[in-house]
Amino acid sequence: MKVPKRLQPLVDDGMVDEVMYQLMSGKEAQVYVVRCGDDLRCAKVFKEAQKRSFKQAVEYQEGRKVRNSRRARAMSKKTRYGQKEQEDAWLNAEVDALYRLEAAGVRVPQPLGFVDGVLLMEMIADEDGKAAPRLDDVTLTPDLARLYHGQVLAEIVRMLAAGLIHGDLSEFNVLVDAQGPVIIDLPQAVNAAGNNSAQRMLLRDVDNMRRHFGKYAPDLLATDYGLEIWALYESGELSADSKLTGCFEHDTHSADVDDLLAVIDAARLEEMERQERTLIEDDD
Repeated sequence: MKVPKRLQPLVDDGMVDEVMYQLMSGKEAQVYVVRCGDDLRCAKVFKEAQKRSFKQAVEYQEGRKVRNSRRARAMSKKTRYGQKEQEDAWLNAEVDALYRLEAAGVRVPQPLGFVDGVLLMEMIADEDGKAAPRLDDVTLTPDLARLYHGQVLAEIVRMLAAGLIHGDLSEFNVLVDAQGPVIIDLPQAVNAAGNNSAQRMLLRDVDNMRRHFGKYAPDLLATDYGLEIWALYESGELSADSKLTGCFEHDTHSADVDDLLAVIDAARLEEMERQERTLIEDDD
């Protein structure tokens, strides 16, 4: 096929020998199967910001660290340079997440390079060497659904143990090869320790997987892995190999409203006293 404009620099530099075909086109990017020597790989071409439908929501970017202070200041402003820096940071987030998760043993495509908004990575293949199907395109038996559900949960746990949450996990961004599920599409990966929405996003990821696999194995719908995983994480007891039960004991105790109001009143009184002391010090 004709080489797409965005892939031409990789061909010119010898990173890609041939563009075979377009594999998919989504809200974030277009993915092509390319030949690099004797190997087939994927080239993910991120769409320009104005052409993407996925919103770079503040909740996803919260907690992401920017190493360069000048870049951080620029990103906080609405200047053209600041918007470009924010766009670059958004695109680099998936690359950084892939390297981090691969090192942690999470089943993700191996990243092989990132050039001018194009991510070159391993092609996840099926038993015939063709591009692996998405989970949404695979029909499962109840036993296979339970097996894959357990494998996906294990990947979610390993991700969280590495400090990240997918944030948009569904049957549309999980591939299935001969060994089972592989997690893909991570531009919105969330920093678990620095994001106020981290718990909600983790629970949503787990719930999406429960509902999908529950279509084939209804007994999975009664499980409660999300809160169990988060409780282990909050207590510092989560590890990459944590064993889960699927059960979680919910707190059924009613809140003591009187005690809560007393704490609020005490805090308010303490703040008033602090302000009074400040006024006195200023007068002196």
